[in-house]
Amino acid sequence: MRKLLSLRHWRHTFALIFRLLKSRDVSIWDKLLFVVPVFLYWVLPDVMPMLPIDDIAFTMIVAEWFAVRMGKKYNIL
Repeated sequence: MRKLLSLRHWRHTFALIFRLLKSRDVSIWDKLLFVVPVFLYWVLPDVMPMLPIDDIAFTMIVAEWFAVRMGKKYNIL
């Protein structure tokens, strides 16, 4: 829990995501696993009324999942 409240952790996470998204080694489908859900949630939050999560919280949850999964898959951690 302490890690999730750390600004250093989030800086590292979003820097890793940026590297993953601009990397030519990461497939476009893997990149879309992050971009599409986050974009849809930011643009269409009222379509999913049963998810009472703030846009930023949703983005951070997906970002954490994406960074860990893709970092391990492409050995970038």
